[in-house]
Amino acid sequence: MPPIIEISDGNKAFGGFKALRNINLSIAQGEIVTLLGPSGCGKTTLMRIFAGFESLTSGSLKIDGKDVSSLPPEKRPVNMVFQRYALFPHLDVFENVAYGLKVKGIGKDEVRERVRNMLRIVQMDHLQQRFITELSGGQCQRVALARALVNGPKVLLLDEPLAALDLKIRQHMLTEMKRIHAETGATFIYVTHDQDEAMILSDRVVLIDRGQIVQIDTPQDMYNKPNCLFSAKFLGETNILYGTIVDDASGRRAFRSSEGSFHYQPTNEIASKSAAIMSVRPEAISLHAENPVRDNAIPATVTDVLFTGSRSFYHLISDGGETLRAQVQNMPGLSRPNVGDRVHVCWPHDGSVVLPASPATER
Repeated sequence: MPPIIEISDGNKAFGGFKALRNINLSIAQGEIVTLLGPSGCGKTTLMRIFAGFESLTSGSLKIDGKDVSSLPPEKRPVNMVFQRYALFPHLDVFENVAYGLKVKGIGKDEVRERVRNMLRIVQMDHLQQRFITELSGGQCQRVALARALVNGPKVLLLDEPLAALDLKIRQHMLTEMKRIHAETGATFIYVTHDQDEAMILSDRVVLIDRGQIVQIDTPQDMYNKPNCLFSAKFLGETNILYGTIVDDASGRRAFRSSEGSFHYQPTNEIASKSAAIMSVRPEAISLHAENPVRDNAIPATVTDVLFTGSRSFYHLISDGGETLRAQVQNMPGLSRPNVGDRVHVCWPHDGSVVLPASPATER
């Protein structure tokens, strides 16, 4: 099937400021795709271009196979859910959801059937006569979803829709959104700067930095196989070592830094003597009083311990002055290092990712 959304060589400038540069992205029908990145990276600008609130400076945009560059928002087969709901406080739940259908002149019987079906999907049918001021934040967001989906858009655009909710409600709404997506079959494009939301919700994540797409991947591959330093550091926590690729005495490829030489499982070809970075996730690390010779190891001192129940987070400083972080599962009977203890920070050969270092790589 052709992509439901396709943007080719997309650029957007506001005066002399280039908000988006060379954007190429295809989104399939029925996907949940998240636009992820730091504030000001261009993700909301890209969303507004999909919606028709902004236009490309150059490049092309197709929705459902048709060029929509000159179409106004109301003519596009998309709908949008905003962070602040934008619901009508003087209307009840049913009338809020029905509003768009009535504007289109759809008959009363069809309006009633479609609204009731959509309220059932978002599990708000029992509250259809409540006014918006009588609802919680999570309930309001369900109504906003129902109002956007009842018109049958091919694409639903969600601009940080959960940012105003507290943590528990946000986590519950992510699960509900996945269920609603499965029931409706619509394509969801979701904007957030929250890594956890992107990981939980997405089929694919589009990571954006300074107006450019850095990586497009599944959440699992983006986390486990970052393609650059920005990807490794932005999605989750990681320890970064800077060094050079070498061939050791046995002919094995190794990564050499100021902390020593470490073996890794190569996933890309980096020439010997090339500058490189090594990313080691905190959960890949184990802490040992003695050096287990089977693993890579760095001698270090524990500087802080954060106990969170099932896990403990360790801050350490290596003998070479590197700040390191480890995440360790708390098991019954397991002795845990304390602040000031000397340990070996260890990880297996397949517990790291090594990437080429560019001239612009920041330390």
